[in-house]
Amino acid sequence: MIQGLVQLFIFQALGELFSKFALPFIPGPVLGLVLLLVYLSVRGHVPAAIDLVGGSVLQHLGLLFIPASVGVVLYLPVLQANAWAISAALVVSVLATVAVTAGLLKVLAKKEPTDE
Repeated sequence: MIQGLVQLFIFQALGELFSKFALPFIPGPVLGLVLLLVYLSVRGHVPAAIDLVGGSVLQHLGLLFIPASVGVVLYLPVLQANAWAISAALVVSVLATVAVTAGLLKVLAKKEPTDE
């Protein structure tokens, strides 16, 4: 179990290093997950130690949401005071994401040759 946890922390640390020195606009944990995915793809299977840690984390995934819930409760008055601004930002960001995705799909669909 410790070996798998150490391996996961190594990938996270590598991701943090890449984020710090090479790709500062991508979070370190995301880069660490990409590096882990590449490693597992090259290896062809998930090592038993990493599988054990991953399974254990998944069993207790609900515990990871407790800090976020505490933060929401702690800052509830601030969230209520800014509810309209937060709601507007969420709606605008969702609409912008859908529009950009649709536009990109339209551009990419034109570039793909059709087999008619």
